[in-house]
Amino acid sequence: QLQLVESGGGLVQTGGSLRLSCVASGGTLGSYAIGWFRQAPGKEREGLSCISSFGGNTKYVDSVKGRFTISRDNAKNTIYLQMNLLKPEDTAVYFCAARPWPSAAQIQDDYDYWGQGTQVTVSS
Repeated sequence: QLQLVESGGGLVQTGGSLRLSCVASGGTLGSYAIGWFRQAPGKEREGLSCISSFGGNTKYVDSVKGRFTISRDNAKNTIYLQMNLLKPEDTAVYFCAARPWPSAAQIQDDYDYWGQGTQVTVSS
């Protein structure tokens, strides 16, 4: 059973940066496409970015395009989300998720494994 653990969240000022990490265990990360999602209070979970199993294909939602970068290091079983130029509206719990297919997907129903999330708070 694949397990995912996110880290790197915290409190940052507007315009600041954070790098989230998602470490996988119980499986070979290179067999999974990965997505990053977030859920703000009172809102539905939304997809932010995804990356194919070998990293050759990435996708971003318009609200984070140009500010967030997804990457992966399969040798370290770790996926990253570099977040720059953060805004108060980026405040949310951030989740990584995995699907046992090579292709990236932006729909949360396509993902089988989820981490517990890490809180990101951006102060104005």
